[in-house]
Amino acid sequence: MRPRERPRAPARAPPPAPSGPLARKSGRRKCLQRGATGGGGRCGGSGARRVEVGRGHPGRVNRGEGSRRAAPMLRFPTCFPSFRVVGEKQLPQEIIFLVWSPKRDLIALANTAGEVLLHRLASFHRVWSFPPNENTGKEVTCLAWRPDGKLLAFALADTKKIVLCDVEKPESLHSFSVEAPVSCMHWMEVTAESSVLTSFYNAEDESNLLLPKLPTLPKNYSNTSKIFSEENSDEIIKLLGDVRLNILVLGGSSGFIELYAYGMFKIARVTGIVGTCLALCLSSDLKSLSVVTEVSAGGASEVSYFQLETNLLYSFLPEVTRMARKFTHISALLQYINLSLTCMCEAWEEILMQMDSRLTKFVQEKSTTTSVQDEFMHLLLWGKASAELQTLLMNQLTVKGLKKLGQSIESSYSSIQKLVISHLQSGSESLLYHLSELKGMASWKQKYEPLGLDATGIEDAITAVGSFILKANELLQVIDSSMKNFKAFFRWLYVAMLRMTEDHVLPELNKMTQKDITFVAEFLTEHFNEAPDLYNRKGKYFNVEKVGQYLKDEDDDLVSPPNTEGNQWYDFLQNSNHLKESPLLFPYYPRKSLHFVKRRMENIIDLCLQKPADVIGKSMNQAICIPLYRDARSQECTRRLFKFPFLWNNKTSNLHYLLFTILEDSLYKMCILRRHTDISQSVSNGLIAIKFGSFTYATTEKVRRSAYSCLDAQFYDDETVTVVLKDTMGREGRDRLLVQLPLSSVYNSEDASEYQFSGAYSTRLDEQCSAIPTRTMHFEKHWRLLESMKAQYVAGNGFRKVSCVLSSNLRHVRVFEMDIDDEWELDESSDEEEEASNKPVKIKEEVLSEPEAESQQASAAASAAQAVKSRSPRSRVDMEGAKTIAMRCYGI
Repeated sequence: MRPRERPRAPARAPPPAPSGPLARKSGRRKCLQRGATGGGGRCGGSGARRVEVGRGHPGRVNRGEGSRRAAPMLRFPTCFPSFRVVGEKQLPQEIIFLVWSPKRDLIALANTAGEVLLHRLASFHRVWSFPPNENTGKEVTCLAWRPDGKLLAFALADTKKIVLCDVEKPESLHSFSVEAPVSCMHWMEVTAESSVLTSFYNAEDESNLLLPKLPTLPKNYSNTSKIFSEENSDEIIKLLGDVRLNILVLGGSSGFIELYAYGMFKIARVTGIVGTCLALCLSSDLKSLSVVTEVSAGGASEVSYFQLETNLLYSFLPEVTRMARKFTHISALLQYINLSLTCMCEAWEEILMQMDSRLTKFVQEKSTTTSVQDEFMHLLLWGKASAELQTLLMNQLTVKGLKKLGQSIESSYSSIQKLVISHLQSGSESLLYHLSELKGMASWKQKYEPLGLDATGIEDAITAVGSFILKANELLQVIDSSMKNFKAFFRWLYVAMLRMTEDHVLPELNKMTQKDITFVAEFLTEHFNEAPDLYNRKGKYFNVEKVGQYLKDEDDDLVSPPNTEGNQWYDFLQNSNHLKESPLLFPYYPRKSLHFVKRRMENIIDLCLQKPADVIGKSMNQAICIPLYRDARSQECTRRLFKFPFLWNNKTSNLHYLLFTILEDSLYKMCILRRHTDISQSVSNGLIAIKFGSFTYATTEKVRRSAYSCLDAQFYDDETVTVVLKDTMGREGRDRLLVQLPLSSVYNSEDASEYQFSGAYSTRLDEQCSAIPTRTMHFEKHWRLLESMKAQYVAGNGFRKVSCVLSSNLRHVRVFEMDIDDEWELDESSDEEEEASNKPVKIKEEVLSEPEAESQQASAAASAAQAVKSRSPRSRVDMEGAKTIAMRCYGI
């Protein structure tokens, strides 16, 4: 058969060099990739041609006779690529996880050093870095974006923590601990609609109207969270995000699976799954949860797919949303109270303990038999001190030290008092409000009892919050009393020490009323009694400073509990059995610290809110189990964080998709398993394998036929899968391909009946490869050869039309823009004819046999050589002119 001949271009004068190379249609970005840059290389793609001019090396233009030297080699583009390189970078640390933001041109990375990095699409510029630290952890295992793209969650294996980070700054907004290291996570948003939900979404939260806004925490404390310290931020609302329910799903070892509403509070703990979770996906309609697990056995691992029905979540979606919103409000308020208490602990200084330690040392060194209390009483009544007391005051405590100690106590107590009144009490009252609302919801048993909401447990939580508020009020009374006594005591002692040194005493300091003397006498009587039992417990004889004991996180009783003798109300309660057991009164713990009561409150709240998580988790029943394959690959050669399989939920058609590979004839063949999110419904073509056949070089109309092994694949969007292939017969550096696989070609309705799985899902799929229908795909466009890169992994983002490819050494990253036009035109016309027409030139794409392709190449080369020889010497050295001639000769 004679090869078809392409009409040759007539010999014409060389046109002037265009001002630009090739421009994308509609005035978009220039996109002419040279063969030696940007990984352009020879690749397939829509609107692509390879230019071969002359008989020498492709891309070489030969001079005519009489030339003194050979013409320079022109690096013509080997094609117009399907995907355009927009960024490339060599990173210093190995990347172990990467995921695109669902709403912005941002990509989050995790490396082996424990860093979490955020990069922007443009030139792969780094936006910020979250360094590893002792508090959060150093071993990042996985990442997930909140659906609105405003929060990033990452898991740490060494501390078993989940951290929620703000996209604007590398600061932790919220963190919580889990029982097992997390190996995978998925953050989804519910798309189901109902009239009840719509009214709830549109209604303003009543708590914003009834409760005062929480005061922002001071910024001068190290542990203050940004989310509660910004003056102009609506802190809790920002952390909670949109009212629409979103759920963070966590999976780990030993079948560990938990669901967290709004990424903060646990609403389900799934049981009955065995193995380590490799991937999981909760459907957007809340009807099912897909899980892929791995069970190691005999040096290999068995990988299986499970689908669990979640009908309880679906059936009670409005109630689950309301309950979850309350849970997350409560969780945020507990964090606020914790941070307030942390600020109080930092406001309390160690210098306040100096008085206790100096007095204890005085007792140990003094030779007299008189007590410390008698020594100070003698000084108060007679104005004279013993030699030993004078030595203590003038040599150890000193006038300057006493003044500094007094200022420190006043400043510290004032800060703690302000934090208790404005922050601790405000947070506790808001917490009491939300728990009371939750109790009202639990009373509607028809709606909330199936979800496990228990009114009795919530009542216990309300009681615990009341006890915490009582303890905070007790601390305020202790601070108020201590400040009065300390002021009077330090003022008197300061004047006494000035008289010892015979310094001038100001008249206003010398005035001391009978009330002040009474304050000092009571202070000495109450605080300056030696306590041998206290020395055995704490190593000191005195406890002059009483505020610090409330802030210590200890289970021991208070060293100096408040004196309740003579308190008529307290005595009345103790003598009344009815009031003592009344549910209307909050229990009081006079001998316990504020930290102890706070921990008790947290435990009771967690216990009452844990029951819904257990009930919802137990309702998730395993409906489908499909053993997939046995994987004998070692952990060293296949990084766990990038390994197949990959799960995807199509929100439009309500389908679960699973991408995985099966080893067949030394090649990894990609398989697509799809199931309906509704367990009761079936779907056609539930399992299909993909074989990659040929890739057409539109530049030379040459067919690339080889054996391709699937390295990695991810869903680009609901209709497309992005795949990285390895050509097992290609040479190194030119054996990796990036492909966009359209699902419309895979699931062709015309021949759907021919691609039905004939095996049994109860048997492992890799043992019945012949029963899996295989569709061979041929590509004329939407693929690209990845030159100079040993590509291994890919992450796609259909919303931003980009994909990121990572090399096998986990350091080399290349970012592609995937949305490239199929038609091209010259930026400026080369001659009058093109100016007149000004039409884009469509490039014909067809698959030719090898002899036809070679004939076309020879014809094009001869035409180009003839055209070049007929031109002037000046035009022959013109790079742009030669490039234009070459493209014209080939019909471009």
